[in-house]
Amino acid sequence: MGTPDFAAVILKHLLAWEGGEVLAAYTQPDRPCGRGLSCKPSPVKALALEHGLDVRQPLNFKDPAEVEALRALEPDVLAVAAYGLILPQAVLDVPALMPVNVHASLLPKYRGAAPIQRCILDGETVTGISIMRMEKGLDSGPILLQRALRMGGDEHAGQVHDQLAEMGGLLLVEALERLRDGRLAVVPQDDSLATYAPKLSKDEGLIDWNRPAQEIHDRARAMHPWPGAFFQWSPDDKKHLRLTLTPGKIGPEPERKAEPGTILGEMDGHIAIQTADRVYLTPSVQPEGRKALSASAFACGYLKKNC
Repeated sequence: MGTPDFAAVILKHLLAWEGGEVLAAYTQPDRPCGRGLSCKPSPVKALALEHGLDVRQPLNFKDPAEVEALRALEPDVLAVAAYGLILPQAVLDVPALMPVNVHASLLPKYRGAAPIQRCILDGETVTGISIMRMEKGLDSGPILLQRALRMGGDEHAGQVHDQLAEMGGLLLVEALERLRDGRLAVVPQDDSLATYAPKLSKDEGLIDWNRPAQEIHDRARAMHPWPGAFFQWSPDDKKHLRLTLTPGKIGPEPERKAEPGTILGEMDGHIAIQTADRVYLTPSVQPEGRKALSASAFACGYLKKNC
């Protein structure tokens, strides 16, 4: 049971595992997308169809018939990863062994929808994967297996996502093998240590240049590739541009401090922007509705330098 790319990677590992059989793939209904609003299958659906799996897309499980259809499969396990639906107790009670979830954090920290982004946004250096037995509640079930991942200081959410997806697939298979062999420990979470990772909103990408460079760097990393870290910039008194930046790196303290948010020019192949304490260096920016511009292209087109 899953929907986005993260879940598709988990499904890939399950399909390759010789210790079990995937009976069906549950994923969210196709959503309209793009300018034409044509329906596009989820990554899980696309992969499942490619492998000839039975694909099911209930709107929810409020209809008892959907629960009965699931029960008719007689599954040993429900393997859930980023499904996007809250599963009622009637569904959690279906599998003969247990429902298990692949969560992209070291629970009980960062329960919720955006654990990778919130972890980076908070300046954490370590995250990981938790395999847990599902129960009623938000990511509160007991832990079956965990594995940590140290994040590089310049890695963005997209890169960490890909690493955790692969780790999650491998760890889920290991958990299922232990479950099959009766070697799986069940450790309750300490709820007193729980933190939460609510879904991101687009406006959280707004950069406050009055903050230290490290905080800005963490926000840029957390918001990439979605929703993107952005700011408003005025090249003159008439124009106001919304610029989305690519995560870059923290630069030096400037020789002469300018107002935070001032674009200082090109430095080391990057666009240099003043923060509260240092310079932030981004390799490219994208004006709203236009293509991304490298530092040299931006300097030439907007700063009238190095043309």
